Amino acid sequence: MGVAARSRKGREALMAYAMLAPLLIVFGLFAYYPFVRLIDFALNQKFTNSDETEFVGFMGVWDVLSSNEFSDGLWITVKFMLYTVPAGLVIGVVLATLANRRLRGIKIFQTIFSSTIASSVAVASVVFTTLINRQVGYFKDVDFISLSSQGGALRGVALAAIWGNIGLTFVIVLAGMQAIPDEINEAATLDGYGPIRRFFKVTVPMISPTLLFLAVVLVVQALQAYAQIDILTNGGPAKSTETLLYKIAQLQGRTDLQTGASMALGLFLLTLVVSAGQYLMLNKRVHYDN
Repeated sequence: MGVAARSRKGREALMAYAMLAPLLIVFGLFAYYPFVRLIDFALNQKFTNSDETEFVGFMGVWDVLSSNEFSDGLWITVKFMLYTVPAGLVIGVVLATLANRRLRGIKIFQTIFSSTIASSVAVASVVFTTLINRQVGYFKDVDFISLSSQGGALRGVALAAIWGNIGLTFVIVLAGMQAIPDEINEAATLDGYGPIRRFFKVTVPMISPTLLFLAVVLVVQALQAYAQIDILTNGGPAKSTETLLYKIAQLQGRTDLQTGASMALGLFLLTLVVSAGQYLMLNKRVHYDN
């Protein structure tokens, strides 16, 4: 019986791997292979107009990562992240709190708050072009978010990104709030908790896993911001909105492939470190039970 059981388990494991094989092959072709090629381009100086290759190693990568161009893009990316992530989380929580009520017609407001999910990045960018563009925008004289101002352009792009993410954050936070058992809120009310105290002492701890997930997602999106910048500002004015990913995209087609690959490798490591650090720090404050 023991041999037969092991044989059956072996066949089941083999069948499982066989069924996973197509997915693993596709994933390897579109994820692992490009990453290996990225490392190859970063460590070797290749030129598109010749077959010559010069090994530059990690010192070549470090030269790119320590350059002013990379540090400028990194600082702009960090500022964009600081603009979008906290504001996106706060707005999502506020709207979800307002919509998490048993009132007549509340479904209409829930639909309105979640409607940005159906809007693409391009649509959101066009909408904000009509609002904050210096030539045709309704708020063209507000330099704080003007796309033509070096100081306000990044905030204008961040505003478009925040608006585009409202639907996602609202829906996920609302689902987390609606999953809280009514008994917990009723018990808190009986203990004398008012609405504000109940929100911070009961609701926030109960949805903390949801907030952690959203924080990581929004940070990754901010670090990989490109489409809004390409549509709204093209990196301007005076390179004031050139994030790391935008700089990497602009390096496509140049003869020096090593610079773009090194920047892309640096962005990958930055995303990995920030996401892991964020998870480790915030996970200590997350409550996974009732």
